[in-house]
Amino acid sequence: MLLDEVQNAISEKKICVLIPTYNNEKTLKRVIDGVLHYTESIIVINDGSTDSTPHILVQYSNIITISLPENKGKGNGLKTGFRKAKELGYNYAITIDSDGQHYPDDIPVFVEALLQEKEDVLLIGNRNMSQDGIPKKSSFGNRFSNFWFWFETGIKLEDTQSGFRLYPLHKIPKKYFTPKFEFEIEIIVRTAWRHIPVKNVPIKVLYDPAERVSHFRPFKDFTRISILNTILVTITLFYIIPRNFVNNFKKKSFKRFLKEDVLESDGSNRTKAFSIALGVFIGLSPFWGFQTLLVISLSVLFKLNKVLAFVASNVSLPPFIPFIIAASLFLGAPFVHGESNILNQDLNFDLIKNNLLQYVIGSMILSTSLSVLSGLIAFLFLSKLNPENN
Repeated sequence: MLLDEVQNAISEKKICVLIPTYNNEKTLKRVIDGVLHYTESIIVINDGSTDSTPHILVQYSNIITISLPENKGKGNGLKTGFRKAKELGYNYAITIDSDGQHYPDDIPVFVEALLQEKEDVLLIGNRNMSQDGIPKKSSFGNRFSNFWFWFETGIKLEDTQSGFRLYPLHKIPKKYFTPKFEFEIEIIVRTAWRHIPVKNVPIKVLYDPAERVSHFRPFKDFTRISILNTILVTITLFYIIPRNFVNNFKKKSFKRFLKEDVLESDGSNRTKAFSIALGVFIGLSPFWGFQTLLVISLSVLFKLNKVLAFVASNVSLPPFIPFIIAASLFLGAPFVHGESNILNQDLNFDLIKNNLLQYVIGSMILSTSLSVLSGLIAFLFLSKLNPENN
C-alpha cells in the first residue's frame, strides 16, 4: 500500500497505535518517530519508568501520553491504553513494543490485512523465530505458547507471543484477570472464545542485545503463564467445548446438527473406532460425575465422533456398575495385596471407599484393556462394512 493509502485507512477505520513502555530510553524515540510516519493517533503508556523516558515523551506534544506512577506490568499498561482508546472513539488499536524489536514500517501489513477481512479480527505479528540471533529460549517459549493456544481454542498459529498486534477494541473482553506478560495470552484466548478470528500476519523482527531491554523474568513469569494455562485448559474442557457443542445444536436444524456434529458421516472408520475406544475408556474410568463432560470435550478437541463416544461411555450405566466394580477390584488386588474374593462382599460404594487405591488401579487396567479391545473390534467391523472409508 502507498503511504497516503495507509494513512487514509488508519483514519477511516479509526485505528490508533498503543506503545506501552518501561525503561526503554534507548529505543523509545526511534519507535515513536517510526509510527509518526503513518499516524499521529498514538497513545504512549509510560508504566512507571525510572530512566529518561519522561524527558523523551515531553518532546512529543502531538501524541497522548499516560504516565502511571509505578510499574504494574505490561498487561496493566495495555488495559489502560485500551480504555483510553475507546474513550477517544477508536475502533482498533495496533500495539507495538518500545524495545526496538518491532519495525514500525510493518504497520501497513496490519492495515492491509484488516481491509481484506469481512469481519473484525485480532491480528498477531508472525516473527521469523528461526532466523539467526533469536534466543533459543524465546523460540522455545513461543512454541510452548502456540501449543497451549491451539489446545485452548483449536486455532493453529505460528506466533502467539509477539507484542505487535491489532486488536478490535469493541470485540475483546472488557474485564481481565492478569496484569503482566501473561495478559497477552489471556486476551487472545478469551477473544477467540468469543468467536473472533485470531490470525497471524508476517512481520520483521530485530533482536539487538546492545539496545533491547527485556523485563521478562523467566522463573516468575513462566510460572504465572503456566498457572494461567492450567486455568484456561480447565475452562476449555469443562465449559467452552460443551458450550460450543450446545450452541451448535441451537443454531442448526436438527437434521443438519445430526449430520455435521453428531453422526459426522464423512469421518473415517479409524476416527469412529477411536471415538468408541475413547467412550469406553472414559465410561470405565473412575471419573464419576464428569464422564459426559469429559467424553464430549475430548471428542470435540480431537475431532472424534461425539455421538459414538458418548454412547460408548454409557457402558457404565447403572445395571452394569456392580460388574464394573467387581472387575476393577479384582484386577487391582494383585498390585496392593488387596482382597480378591470380591463376590462374597456387597458390591457398593462403601466397598470402593474402603479399597480406593485397589479400585482406581483396577479400573484403569479395565478401562485401558477394554478400550483397546473395543476400538479394534469396531475398526474391523466398520472396515468390513465400509472398506472404502478406512
